[in-house]
Amino acid sequence: MILSERDKKHLWHPLTQHKLHPDHIAITKAKGVFLYDERGNKYIDGIASWYTCMYGHCNEYITKKVSRQMRELDHVVFAGFTHEPAVKLSEELIKILPHNQEKIFFSDNGSTSVDVAIKMALQFHFNRGHKKNKIIAFEGGFHGDTFGAMSVSGLSVYNGPFEDFLINVSRIPVPNMDNFEVVKNQFKTLLEEAEVAAFIFEPLVQGAAAMQMHSAKLLDELVALAKDYGVVTIADEVMTGFGKTGKNFASEYLNNLPDIICLSKSLTGGLVPMAITSCSSFIYSAFLSDELAKGFFHGHTYSANPIACSAALAGIELLNSKEIQDRIEKIIEAHKVFGAKIQGHPNVKEIRQLGVIFALDLNIQMERYGNLRYQLFNFFMNRGVCLRPLGNTIYVLAPFIINNDELDKIYETIEEALDTF
Repeated sequence: MILSERDKKHLWHPLTQHKLHPDHIAITKAKGVFLYDERGNKYIDGIASWYTCMYGHCNEYITKKVSRQMRELDHVVFAGFTHEPAVKLSEELIKILPHNQEKIFFSDNGSTSVDVAIKMALQFHFNRGHKKNKIIAFEGGFHGDTFGAMSVSGLSVYNGPFEDFLINVSRIPVPNMDNFEVVKNQFKTLLEEAEVAAFIFEPLVQGAAAMQMHSAKLLDELVALAKDYGVVTIADEVMTGFGKTGKNFASEYLNNLPDIICLSKSLTGGLVPMAITSCSSFIYSAFLSDELAKGFFHGHTYSANPIACSAALAGIELLNSKEIQDRIEKIIEAHKVFGAKIQGHPNVKEIRQLGVIFALDLNIQMERYGNLRYQLFNFFMNRGVCLRPLGNTIYVLAPFIINNDELDKIYETIEEALDTF
């Protein structure tokens, strides 16, 4: 029995209504920008497998570093112990993070990095004698599927059954030039009237909300306002981090830097799971006390796994390399040229780009996980390109190592889709 049929017996896939969509493509190998299925077909991974494999699949530089680490130290509990890969990673990460970040806390994935950030913010105030229980987040934001992360997310398709169990969150619209004064006043009213612990946001790009983008200048004003009221600011850079926006981190576009930053996805180059929540010394200082209970009692079994740390170290070396930085610039320029080419197409409603993130909205009404969306997904896959539309939004976030011919194949396939649907 082929792999895709064996899959159906026991597996439950994420974000899937199995009665409607029982079939899954069996991938047997991945290398560079390509995925290979059990039937011998190959696909350009135009979304870097949910923005993780930004240096290409099975990158040999990363795998060699990890292989060496696996023969030296596989894992050791991180409570009461430390090791070279974790210490070295903290040193190298602090060099490229926004300059106010000083401390590194390890967890397992993007959702847990956000849960850690939320708990840090709530306990930060509690340790200082203030019980603040409200968090402000943007409408349409997505921060993960664990309960804390889900609470601050604003996509009802994920949250519907759990609304009565979530933590206290108020949502404000994403700011733009037309609504900014209204949003700013709403934000200020919440800051004045509620016991607000934190303001969490995806800086500049809301990934799961179909790559919606917002102004750094307007976000910066909101962050500044939050800081004026003593509110902890949290940047969820799980998607945007590590070069995707044209800077190492989207927060670098801000003058008012976040107190806490959440990292995962391409942190380890897609090789193994790991997440980091970084924070400023100001946040960390609230947990230093002779009282044991003021410590941060949160932990994961695989925190600071040495193998994952070695993958992340290799990823940072690649990110800092001239080769990768040159490729980032070339992808940015190629996206601009492609965007200009299709801007006037009758089936294109809007085009957005920041760094290597490119998105276009179709002039077609489409449910997020509706049949037309699946038809579009299959259209791309049948032509050897892996793109996962978000409703009527087609986006490209390919590995940094993609070459011009491979990018052109993605663009040509999108153009074909524009002429078909």
